[in-house]
Amino acid sequence: MTEESKSYGLAWFLAGLGVGALVGILYAPKSGRETREDICTGAREGTEYLRARTRDAAEGMSTLVDKGKEQVSAFVDKSKEQMSGYVDRGREVIDRGRAQWEEFVEKGKNLVTEQSSRVGAAVDAGRQAYKTSTATTDESETHEY
Repeated sequence: MTEESKSYGLAWFLAGLGVGALVGILYAPKSGRETREDICTGAREGTEYLRARTRDAAEGMSTLVDKGKEQVSAFVDKSKEQMSGYVDRGREVIDRGRAQWEEFVEKGKNLVTEQSSRVGAAVDAGRQAYKTSTATTDESETHEY
C-alpha cells in the first residue's frame, strides 16, 4: 500500500465513524433534549475528571521536585564535606613537604659550610707547604754561593 492510499483509507474510516455517530444519535431511544443533557453531563464529568487528574499530576510533580531538591542539597553538603577533607589532607601534605624541604636546605647549608671550611683549610695548608718549600729552596740557594 502506498502512503496516499493509507491516508484515503483513514479519511473514509473517520467519515464512516462520523456518519455512524450521527445515525446513532438520530435513532437513540432518548429524546434530543435528553441526549444533549447526557452529552453535556458527560462533557462536564470529563472536564472535572481532567481537572482532578491535572491537580494530582501537579501535586505529584511538586513532591518530586521537593525530593529532588532535598537530594541535590544532601549531595552538595556531602560533596562539601569531602572537599573539606581533601583540602585538609592537602594542607597536611604541603606542610610535611615544606618541613622536609626546610630540613634539606638546612642540611645543604651545613654541608656547604663544612666543605668551605675544609677547602679553606686545604688552601691554607697548601700555602703553608708552598711557603715551606720555597723557604727551603731559598735557603739552599743562598748557601751554595
